[in-house]
Amino acid sequence: MARERLLCRAVDRVIATCTDEVAELVALGADPDRVDVVPCGVDVGHFRPDPARGERLRERRDREPGTLRLVTVGRLVERKGIDTVIEALPALPRAELVVAGGPRPDRLEQDDEARRLRALAQALGVADRVHLVGSVTQDEVRDHMHAADVVVCDPWYEPFGIVPLEAAACGRPVVGAAVGGLLDSVVDGRTGLLVPPRDAAALAAALQRLADDPALGERLGSAARVRAERLYSWTAVAASTLESYERVVAAGSRSGTRRAPSSEPASVAAAAASSRSAAAAPAAALRAVSAR
Repeated sequence: MARERLLCRAVDRVIATCTDEVAELVALGADPDRVDVVPCGVDVGHFRPDPARGERLRERRDREPGTLRLVTVGRLVERKGIDTVIEALPALPRAELVVAGGPRPDRLEQDDEARRLRALAQALGVADRVHLVGSVTQDEVRDHMHAADVVVCDPWYEPFGIVPLEAAACGRPVVGAAVGGLLDSVVDGRTGLLVPPRDAAALAAALQRLADDPALGERLGSAARVRAERLYSWTAVAASTLESYERVVAAGSRSGTRRAPSSEPASVAAAAASSRSAAAAPAAALRAVSAR
């Protein structure tokens, strides 16, 4: 953490992805007046509402009438809280859960977390309603969201979280844990519902609320799409990033000074170089859905 503290004190401006991250940066010594919030973005052209396709996908999956289809997308790691979603299912007898993400389908049996989740579902008597499908492509993520009644994101720790943005862009309501980036990306009661993390009873109650009132889910999803276009499209994110850069330039112009690289302490310069190197990692690695 020493490197992060040095960077927070040395830079002219810091960009955080959410308000929760701002608090973490300030705790590391960043000046709150020099922190801008610029969220991660989503391709609102690729992830977009398609009610007709969603209906076809639901029919293809032979759902029984009245089934509440829940979808969660992400890596199979404990912090994603998929176990809490499974623990909520006994209170939702008409719900089924699709878990998209993790290793390839043919390797799920060798995955420790997949085995743990399946054992939990078996112990709770809901194994027939929990479907782990393994790694998925971006197109498959979109299809799963179109087929969903609700997208569930219930991590107990999440720095930001892209899945709520993808769901919002698809016009699907999100029921999520009130942690990290979800506190920004999901507006409780307006674009989705937030619940405490690791609280299966609260999660079940929120999901039952949407099961009892499908029109509410449609309203939340429609509002989520509008908000995604306004705040989380790459056009919006690029504009916000440019504004942050312009503040740095304007501040330098007013002061008439520019920090020379040699004026940085060696440790800060090394930390900055390390950060720049990490940022240059191939973008393709960031696009792998199974690495969410």
